[in-house]
Amino acid sequence: MASRRATRPPPPAGRPRSASQPRFGTYIRKVREHLRKTDARFSLRQVAQRIFVQPAYLSQVERGNVAPPSEATTRRLAQDLREDPDVLLALAGKISEDLQEVIRRRPKLLAELLRSLRTAPTHAILRVVREVRDGKW
Repeated sequence: MASRRATRPPPPAGRPRSASQPRFGTYIRKVREHLRKTDARFSLRQVAQRIFVQPAYLSQVERGNVAPPSEATTRRLAQDLREDPDVLLALAGKISEDLQEVIRRRPKLLAELLRSLRTAPTHAILRVVREVRDGKW
């Protein structure tokens, strides 16, 4: 007779994350639970209701049993948890639609820029961002 052991669902698809990069679900659960310590409105049910998903689905997301939600839902979640939507989208392995449009306009140049910034120190990247933002070219 075959043994009936509980099996764990496979991990969500996507690239493996480094030990220093938290999984999307783990991160949002940590943030939500931290907020809940001082504000009961951050229970799983109440957050799910505010972002228009079922509590069971949000629980599955937090446990990493399902893929991260759509961009729209991730943005609502970020707003509700007072987090940067770009950070949550990155943790979810997604790129926002507005950034995709920027990339589509100049794919080769932006790919080259991003690859060259891959190993750049943070202060160098900040300098580039400031120069572009301030129009200093």
